[in-house]
Amino acid sequence: MIAQIQPGTLVSNRYRIQKLLGQGGFGRTYLAFDTQRFGEKCVLKEFIAGANAKADIVLKSQELFEREAKVLYQIQHPQIPKFLAWLTEEQRLFIVQEYIDGQTYWQILNHRLSQQGRPFSEAEVRAWLIDMLPVLEYIHGCKIIHRDISLDNIMLPHNKSKPILIDFGVVKDKFTQILASETNIRYSSRGSIVGKIGYSPPEQLRFGNCYPCSDLYALGVCAVVLLTGKMPHMLIDNSLRWKWRSHVRISDFLAKILAKMLAELPSDRYQLAKEILLELNPSQNHIAQTGNQKAITEPPTQIPVSENPRFLEECRRELTSFVGPLASVLIERTLDKTPQIATKEFIKVLSEAIPNPEIAQKFVNSVKLPVEPDLLKLENMTMQEPLGSYPAISNPKFLETCRRELTSLVGTFASAILRDTLDQYPHLTPEQLVETLVAEIPNQKRAEQFKERVYRHK
Repeated sequence: MIAQIQPGTLVSNRYRIQKLLGQGGFGRTYLAFDTQRFGEKCVLKEFIAGANAKADIVLKSQELFEREAKVLYQIQHPQIPKFLAWLTEEQRLFIVQEYIDGQTYWQILNHRLSQQGRPFSEAEVRAWLIDMLPVLEYIHGCKIIHRDISLDNIMLPHNKSKPILIDFGVVKDKFTQILASETNIRYSSRGSIVGKIGYSPPEQLRFGNCYPCSDLYALGVCAVVLLTGKMPHMLIDNSLRWKWRSHVRISDFLAKILAKMLAELPSDRYQLAKEILLELNPSQNHIAQTGNQKAITEPPTQIPVSENPRFLEECRRELTSFVGPLASVLIERTLDKTPQIATKEFIKVLSEAIPNPEIAQKFVNSVKLPVEPDLLKLENMTMQEPLGSYPAISNPKFLETCRRELTSLVGTFASAILRDTLDQYPHLTPEQLVETLVAEIPNQKRAEQFKERVYRHK
């Protein structure tokens, strides 16, 4: 076994190793500093070809690895870490990725269970699925199957509200081909077996077969674990049938969706992430069926950049990765000239200030424009009734206050939590609504802040 790289080592005359992040059967993962990007943090994933590998095997391994790395390099999605580079050094193969500073959802779930004694609510899991499914829709559209979806491979970055999908199993799959070539083992045309027991579907663990619906199965397992707070093996009986319903009380609506995601036969599952999204967003399904495209084609609400510090910081970080310290100068100059500039125009102005057109376009592609949720725009909500149909809560301003304050504390989960609460309990008094929403906020301090802010504006 090739030795672990020690902290302080400079890899490829550029990446200085800080510490080991993890180790498994496929290699090691390191936290490193990119010395050519002002010490920016990044992740080096090391895949070891073998200390005694022959020269022709190493060359073939590098060719296979480079081909796969090029595919991953094409991925451009705000909820997937950027694949920055691939490189080789002696018998080692590396992929360099963007570093995500945050927690995995397995860590978040465990922390919540230890602190509060309860897992995620139905409203939170629905919102989480709505955030995750477009990521799978994107990668499947790129003809890429993740293969290793689990709560350990989905992260929530600090100061952000959307989950990030990490650690693509497709890289490990390619590396098993490399190992098979090196050891003269005949490689099965059905694919290598990559994935986690409990999360991965039967066809993947038994035969190495993977389809888009295999990823959807694994995502369904993640949702069930978040809802129940229990490991997958605790939710399966002796005949390997799912028995999770007895561990949690949720609506039949969500239960049916999860049951279809977890069907044993691939043909019995949803085949596309978009199918599940339409189920979770009935209003969008209705729009598609009636031909009313207004809610789809209408651009998202834009707010001034100065009122969205998270988006501003994301722009600063992305721009710095492309133009270095000049980023802060460009941003401050733009805000001084037009302090009320909207997000879309802000990105356009910054990109036009970048001399290299290719880099400018990469910057534009790297930033995701925020969508300001609006409870009063019913075409974007699953509840179709006017607010007046909720007789106990007939004050739109009060509802908007709840939505605004909840968003400031829990992010994009807010609209889903508020919507689902109103759908499930339409006759709540304002006081009861506040108490119900407070119970949905996992952080006790934030829950108290929400309650205080709402009553302050009442």
